[in-house]
Amino acid sequence: MPLPVLNSLLVEQAVRAALDEDFGRAGDITSQATIPAEARAKAVIAARKKPGALAGLELAKKAFELVDPSLCFEALAADGDRFSPGAIVARIEGSARGILSAERVALNFLGRMCGVATLTSHYAQAVAHTKAKICCTRKTTPGLRAFEKYAVRCGGGMNHRFGLDDAVLIKDNHIAVAGGVIPALRAAKGFAGHLVKIEIEVDTLDQLREVLAEGADVVLLDNMSPEQLRAAVAMIGGRMLAEASGGVALDSVKAIAESGVDLISVGALTHSAPVLDLGLDIEMS
Repeated sequence: MPLPVLNSLLVEQAVRAALDEDFGRAGDITSQATIPAEARAKAVIAARKKPGALAGLELAKKAFELVDPSLCFEALAADGDRFSPGAIVARIEGSARGILSAERVALNFLGRMCGVATLTSHYAQAVAHTKAKICCTRKTTPGLRAFEKYAVRCGGGMNHRFGLDDAVLIKDNHIAVAGGVIPALRAAKGFAGHLVKIEIEVDTLDQLREVLAEGADVVLLDNMSPEQLRAAVAMIGGRMLAEASGGVALDSVKAIAESGVDLISVGALTHSAPVLDLGLDIEMS
């Protein structure tokens, strides 16, 4: 499946903000103090000790471009590619000061996004023998949602809502305030436009029966065991999409997928993904 295109305006905005944070008021005083202005260098960005899935090259490239537009950045792989330890994913050539000043911001974005993509790839591989698709959630790093969700796609996952305005998702607290499953669904149907999908969370099979009676586009089966999920899938009978959620882990996702659900949402993809270690190695030219 082709990857979405990252919004170039969002990329520049995010990278510029990160560089502003890093440069502070006086800029890279270490490079200014120790490296002649005319010095040039070549560098590579390479994976360290672990394999992974690549994501974030555009942000890394933008970091070098904004620091010094004369720098030459050559990508040797593409987002979505898998790589082995030691693999070189990009080369940079030009001003030594520029390369070193942009290094940390570029690697911060790459490491974070590759970490998300890599963890997602592990989940996707675990359920590849089933029809289930792995989805992310809104449990993202503030300010980085678009990039972390893009990284999920690079790892073989799918995106859930990007924000509160994407779709109606009725959770347990909405149900409690609205007075029950059916009142919440009826209110949502009366409010939502014809292009807005409605999903509702249920904790029990009794709640699911109410949803099936009233109708929805997607039902979120929250914190159910594989046995309960199988029963729920049988009850749904293909009338709406079935999404499993709640405490999903790598050691449990296979059994969840084998219950027959269509989607499995995993908050850990973005809120618990470890940063993948990539580094920049430089040589003087």
